[in-house]
Amino acid sequence: MPHIHLDSDLPGIRGLMTDRPDTAAPLNALADLILRGPSPLTRGERELIAGYVSERNATRFCADTHGAAAAAQLDGGAAVVEAVRHDLDTAPITSLMRALLRIAAEVQQQAAPVSDEAVAAARAAGATDTHLHDTVLIAAAFCMYNRYVSGLATTLPTEPGYYEEAGRRITAHGYAAAV
Repeated sequence: MPHIHLDSDLPGIRGLMTDRPDTAAPLNALADLILRGPSPLTRGERELIAGYVSERNATRFCADTHGAAAAAQLDGGAAVVEAVRHDLDTAPITSLMRALLRIAAEVQQQAAPVSDEAVAAARAAGATDTHLHDTVLIAAAFCMYNRYVSGLATTLPTEPGYYEEAGRRITAHGYAAAV
């Protein structure tokens, strides 16, 4: 049961945003920018970072929503997302993506500079300053989104296929239209 009264019965961040359109607008604008705006990372790769951070934060709603959005946009789909969740070291992703996910994990773990070793590994795999910037920003933002969703004890969806539909909706329309 959520810690606050929500007028809607929508799960996760959707319920919070429906009740608070004043805060939803900037949060959705940020999500659209960092997950769908210009970047050397594909939209699917950015969704994978968001889902990975959310998984590490044990925020089921966000992990499954962004995992589904990643699956809808990545070659290999849900199998790739599940492989990353299960074992980053053996997941069928590029060395660059693996290095960036390790950076995202460091950001998720603590508010401190990313290690020089993680940055060097990412650069050796081909990361540019923009790759590093976008990865750290996505990871930091999703720590905030995760804490918003988890901190208020939002509900999880009960409908079968909810996350797959959310992934399709986000892929087609982005976040401003996702509420």
